[in-house]
Amino acid sequence: MAEKVRRRLRSSTVILGGMGALAAALTSCGSEPDKRCVDRGSYDALTGYRVVDSKNCTSGGTSAAKGGKKGGRSGGRQIDGQWYYDADVDRGYADYGTFSKSQAVDRGGFGCSGSAGG
Repeated sequence: MAEKVRRRLRSSTVILGGMGALAAALTSCGSEPDKRCVDRGSYDALTGYRVVDSKNCTSGGTSAAKGGKKGGRSGGRQIDGQWYYDADVDRGYADYGTFSKSQAVDRGGFGCSGSAGG
């Protein structure tokens, strides 16, 4: 019986140690969250923002901070491209994210998959 208890203790120690290592790995990601370039003028309540080519977003900050519209045209109007962080992306649309990079970094966790301009 004592041997059985010792074996359980050893197994639970390994499991707890593994869970701790996994938790540390998931929360200690770098400071670059997942990002998509979206057209701020394309928001739809059902689908979110339309993902556009990353050349429509500036690498140094948001288009609003740089003073206006950036990028090409979409249906006869300028694309207001801006980086959108930690969003759910589905069929070319991004939603439930944030335009604030610092807010996205504070979230941590699974939002650490690197940049993926679109």
